Amino acid sequence: MVKLVRITVDPSRVDEYKRILQEEVEASLRSEKDVYVLYAVWDNENPNHFTILEVYKDQEAYDKHFISPQLQKYFAETKDMVQQLEIVDAIPLIEGIRMK
Repeated sequence: MVKLVRITVDPSRVDEYKRILQEEVEASLRSEKDVYVLYAVWDNENPNHFTILEVYKDQEAYDKHFISPQLQKYFAETKDMVQQLEIVDAIPLIEGIRMK
């Protein structure tokens, strides 16, 4: 299961947001075996625009991640920073491919 998450953050809080996002990503990858990829990047021309490639084992893994303590902490800490959030279901071109 693949998701693309697009996030726009308050430009004055980008550094704070990056720190919180990094903490959440690292905690999720460390503690959730069925979260395969959380790959976050920001736009070079618009550094307050972030995209996260998320890959999960299945819907159950996504549902567990969504209610995980680290993601709930992320939501609480960033609720006043995030200006826009879009979650898109995506289909991999090559099913089952893994990042090296």
